[in-house]
Amino acid sequence: MSTLWQNIHYKMLRSGNKLNLLIGINVIVFLAINVPAVLEHMITSFSRPSTIEFYAFDYLATTAHLPKLLTRFWTPFTYMFMHDGIFHILFNMLWLYWMGQIFEEYLGNKRTIGLYIMGGLSGALLFITCFNLFPAFSQNPTLLAVPVVGASASVMAIVVATATLLPNYTISLILIGPVKLKWLVFVILVIDFLSIVGPNAGGEIAHLGGALFGFIYIKQLQRGHDWITGIANIFKSKSKLKVVYSNTGKNSTEYPRQDEIDRILDKISQTGVDSLSRQEKETLARASKNEK
Repeated sequence: MSTLWQNIHYKMLRSGNKLNLLIGINVIVFLAINVPAVLEHMITSFSRPSTIEFYAFDYLATTAHLPKLLTRFWTPFTYMFMHDGIFHILFNMLWLYWMGQIFEEYLGNKRTIGLYIMGGLSGALLFITCFNLFPAFSQNPTLLAVPVVGASASVMAIVVATATLLPNYTISLILIGPVKLKWLVFVILVIDFLSIVGPNAGGEIAHLGGALFGFIYIKQLQRGHDWITGIANIFKSKSKLKVVYSNTGKNSTEYPRQDEIDRILDKISQTGVDSLSRQEKETLARASKNEK
């Protein structure tokens, strides 16, 4: 048991893998809520929610009801680490792992956690705004009180960011075959939009909020504006990343120029990763390794 815990501790905290850390946090929160809940159900009854489930949703899930939100102001952050059911967390973590690996392959892992959090916050913001702005939601007290949980908005930010950066990147889907990311994401977004009229309207709107942030973030990154590292650098005395120039002519270990990275990212967005030359791929790989 101690070896298992040591392996988990290493993968989450010491390996430097940000995806492992995010997935680990989500799984730990899910188990911390649901294992005691199952035990309580077994002791008492399955006919009512458990005490821990009640308090978890009351204090960790976010809501559009402004009076309650004022007393639970932290929930737009905590909701993105909660899940309502085993399949909910399973599919979210699979998408996070698959798309996150592609994202980190080209941009490194320095931006992963920031994009996850900002995508989740953007999803919560759009959900709260829409539910209080549009009469279809704001005039229905029952809908305003419905809690929203899940990493879907955060995951959608990473998925859409990856598709925006690499629109022609092809993945193979079971029973479908090769599909370009741009078409896969387009279908997902259409389904989310059409599902707004369904029972999970708040969740679907949150998905779109996360997706919107992922798209805007990559577009701004391609213009040289890195919002996530910019926010992170506010809390640092100085940036860890510097452009180092040398007169030796041996630039294989130097950090690439920012304008060169931006040019390569823009080229990927327009013509796909396959259009990169070997030198451009090496430059992007060097930049990615430097940022990890």
